[in-house]
Amino acid sequence: MLKTEAVVHFTIPVKDLDRSEAFYTQVLGLEKLRRTNHMVFMNAHGASFVLTYSEKPIDPNVGDKHEIHTAFKVSPQEYDRAKAFLAGKGIRIFKEEDRRAGTFQGRSAYFHDPDRNVIEIIDLQRGPVAERDD
Repeated sequence: MLKTEAVVHFTIPVKDLDRSEAFYTQVLGLEKLRRTNHMVFMNAHGASFVLTYSEKPIDPNVGDKHEIHTAFKVSPQEYDRAKAFLAGKGIRIFKEEDRRAGTFQGRSAYFHDPDRNVIEIIDLQRGPVAERDD
């Protein structure tokens, strides 16, 4: 098997780089690192991702399903403020959860970016723990 060390970046497909750059910087508060003619390299507090122009249609989930999504961690205080901020921007939160058990625990809200990619913000109280072979 390979011995990978870390995730370097992941890619989010978009149709309009200007619109997506504005959304991810002005709504999600993330930092643009650099831009080419078909990609915007972003920094999410030490984790990198790339907004990449996609020639294919973008529709990772049917309707308001959220199985395919990108999650960003927020503080407990920021979670409540973020929901009000999104509402003020006309961004509809289509699902909320308050998970007290399971792999990821905490309050989370799901909404769409301008290309219908699903974004989750989560007040993460507990992340995944590796399963043990007992």
